[in-house]
Amino acid sequence: MPHQGESTLSTPIDRRGLVAASAAFILWGLMPLYWHLLKAVPSLQIIAHRIVWSTLLVVGWLLWRYGRGWLRETLRQPRAIWMLALSGMFIAFNWGLYIWAVNAGHVVETSLGYFINPLLNVVLGVALLGERLNRVQWVSIAIATAGVLWLTFNYGSFPWIALTLAFSFGTYGLIRKIVAVPPVRGLGVESLYLVLPALGFLLWSEINGSGGFVAASSSGGWGLGADLLLILGGALTAIPLIAYADAVRRIPFSMVGLMQYIAPTLQLLCGVLIFGEPFGSERMFGFALIWIALAIFATEGVIRSRRRPVILPAGP
Repeated sequence: MPHQGESTLSTPIDRRGLVAASAAFILWGLMPLYWHLLKAVPSLQIIAHRIVWSTLLVVGWLLWRYGRGWLRETLRQPRAIWMLALSGMFIAFNWGLYIWAVNAGHVVETSLGYFINPLLNVVLGVALLGERLNRVQWVSIAIATAGVLWLTFNYGSFPWIALTLAFSFGTYGLIRKIVAVPPVRGLGVESLYLVLPALGFLLWSEINGSGGFVAASSSGGWGLGADLLLILGGALTAIPLIAYADAVRRIPFSMVGLMQYIAPTLQLLCGVLIFGEPFGSERMFGFALIWIALAIFATEGVIRSRRRPVILPAGP
């Protein structure tokens, strides 16, 4: 444990945690390109397919790797039963709102939500988990906060999509930080809580004619290409979530919070450069403030990681 007055982030950083967090945020940052290919599919059905196919992938791997006892062993952990049910609901809600917003032309506002989310993680890490920041890190937080506030007040309307995305995903990350469950097993339990409602909804959609899975586009379906994308979406759902859950258990939650700026930056670039959403000079200013904050934080982290502890002789 750090000595009194020492920053929690002054301890050595787990490299595997950094790699896992980076991979998760890069994949999430490029997700708008993927979900845009499924624009013809209703958002709720995309979510249901994400849940079903990711459940088959994750639970199948757990059964192969650990046998049928993995679920019982996982749920023996204190608070795991209800906390993973809660985290599952938060992540499913986050998925639904995000995909709807992307396909409704709000990619820039979704990126704003994930710009706000890291600051929320920092607040949660300091306020609820006892993490501490040094002065340089507080400066970077202050600059990033100014950038997010600038983006929020210059957005032109109340950014309810952005704020709701930030709250739901921040709460999900906090729960997964607290519950002492391995990341893949935790995702498996979350998926099992969600899979029956998702499967029921998909069956109901096919019966009443609003679905289009495994049907030719000429007969009202979405076509084989969309079906394959929905199935592959299960893997693209599971992989970054597993990496993220692993990262939050290995590195400080406040550091995860600042690294999350990778995802919204990529989302913003997708929205502006590929989907042609408006992005004026006032938003560019807020964007620049956030990157200045990240540069300060990253530079401080590199300098700190190169320091070697000095061992003082014991006694006078």
